[in-house]
Amino acid sequence: IFLFVFQIVLLSSLGWFLFFRKKNLAPDFKEKYFKQILDHFNYNSLGNGTYDQRYLITDQYWKKGNGPIFFYTGNEGDIWEFAQNSGFITELAAVQGALVIFAEHRYYGKSLPFGKDSFNIPKVGLLTVEQALADYAVMITELKKELEAQKCPVIVFGGSYGGMLSVYMRIRYPNIVTGALAASAPILSTAGLGDSRQFFQDVTADFEKFKPACRDAVQGAFQKLNTLAQQKDYRRIQSAFFLCKTPSTPKDIHQLNGFLRNAFTMMAMLDYPYSTHFMGSMPAFPVKVLDLSLAQKASALILCRPTGIVYNSTGQLTCYDLYSLYVECADPTGCGLGFDSYAWDYQACTEIEMCFESNNVTDMFPPMTFTEQQREQYCSKRWGVVPRPGWLKTQFWGDDLSTASNIIFSNGDLDPWANGGIRKTLSPSLIAINIPEGAHHLDLRESNPNDPESVIVARKESEIIAQWVQAAMKESS
Repeated sequence: IFLFVFQIVLLSSLGWFLFFRKKNLAPDFKEKYFKQILDHFNYNSLGNGTYDQRYLITDQYWKKGNGPIFFYTGNEGDIWEFAQNSGFITELAAVQGALVIFAEHRYYGKSLPFGKDSFNIPKVGLLTVEQALADYAVMITELKKELEAQKCPVIVFGGSYGGMLSVYMRIRYPNIVTGALAASAPILSTAGLGDSRQFFQDVTADFEKFKPACRDAVQGAFQKLNTLAQQKDYRRIQSAFFLCKTPSTPKDIHQLNGFLRNAFTMMAMLDYPYSTHFMGSMPAFPVKVLDLSLAQKASALILCRPTGIVYNSTGQLTCYDLYSLYVECADPTGCGLGFDSYAWDYQACTEIEMCFESNNVTDMFPPMTFTEQQREQYCSKRWGVVPRPGWLKTQFWGDDLSTASNIIFSNGDLDPWANGGIRKTLSPSLIAINIPEGAHHLDLRESNPNDPESVIVARKESEIIAQWVQAAMKESS
């Protein structure tokens, strides 16, 4: 059996892909709750207080007691959303005989430490990267005991912010975690490193790649919208953009600009080669779909097309309520809606730095600044906190990763977050995999007949992970 598994792992990437197309694996996750410590770092604040942390688990592929544990470090949302859109992990588990666990991040989904009061001040103060990592470390340790899996090596996986957490788990808890696959993890840009103009410049580049004229068309459309706003032709703006209410102030126009910019951002991030229902519903190649409409119109009206794709995929809305569909927050790329948006907004006000701006020069979007001073003013008013620029870099090394090991950084060239992460291999065990045709953590998604060759090749990640597992098992035997 071991020889058979080992041979499958070493198949060519294309052969490995075809193997899973035939298997059509469907993991049978069980939803459970783990009694988790509220405050890992202060014994006095809440004593031995606990909360129920949700996790999903399947052992249907596991070689009990011997196979590895694949642990997804949940990020800013409901854990089911990530489990249903990270099929590569369960495909790999079937090959390597792994136990699979998807853990929900505290303050997201149903893992609310104080229920509906979780976002009250000061209770929200227990929402930190450090607390989340400690949650995962404690959960892994206790579940390994419970399942008699103490000798089973743990590989952590994550996409986007979850990918950042996977990197941090390997750095902070190398005694617990053998290796990490961090897909689309912007560990540099969110630590305040790099150019604040880079993100929206890269969103622009995604559209420009498909049609160079696209950049100029959108750039010009925003300029025409600005002209209408300066003329206070608000009724025309309402009619053009199907708004439920007539804008009447510069604040409303600012909200409209953010609403529109967010639509382009979502389409660039989720530019997958097939339709998806992840973070909303998207057609296949949404950037190309939009590009067809841009070729037909040359006015501010071209900005309407992305709003329909992103905010009204069902076609049920008859108008757009700017303030309910898009909420401005401490993350210029968007926080989403509901409780999850509160949690991410708080994190963007504390440890996660995202002072990104657009300027209509290096990008195609309207000038919208978000400086450290603006961030501080907003966060002080909203959450009563003062951000600490540089703290994430201090805590988790920033770009000084030379002494780390066993981490894969995968990024897609179509992903505007990619250049905020690690694009070059730093050592034999700090490996960068770049996917020319990949959008936001495409490689974590399940195999699909429409996958580009570059993502199929990128899934050689499986071979590296198999080597880590073998080495760890050899050391423990």
